[in-house]
Amino acid sequence: MLISSPVKVKIGYVNTMSKVWDIEEFKKRYPHLAKEILGSKGSVHFRIGVRVKDPWRGYDPNVYDFIRRADTVEQALEVVDFLEKRGELSREEAEKIRKQLREKGLQSFGPKKEFGYYLKAAGYE
Repeated sequence: MLISSPVKVKIGYVNTMSKVWDIEEFKKRYPHLAKEILGSKGSVHFRIGVRVKDPWRGYDPNVYDFIRRADTVEQALEVVDFLEKRGELSREEAEKIRKQLREKGLQSFGPKKEFGYYLKAAGYE
């Protein structure tokens, strides 16, 4: 065998978790895989991927999500105007949101959604 006992085998996963195995433990748990990987000459690199369900798959941001990305009340008002012109907001809903923006400000819609918000919320960062 080319590899001696003190060597560790590191197996990484797509979702950034990793497991470090003692070489003997790895051989006991996965004898055929160990023979295939450790029995070859030279270095062998491999990656094991694990599919993780995306919690945001199919999610369609609404007006409040866009407002929470705005830096100023003026930017938020532009978003409301745009969505109203596209027919994604009724006139009544748009007026209600404009009033809230003018009277209570951006903070009344919740904390600002910074860059990478959805990745962080899903646990990817």
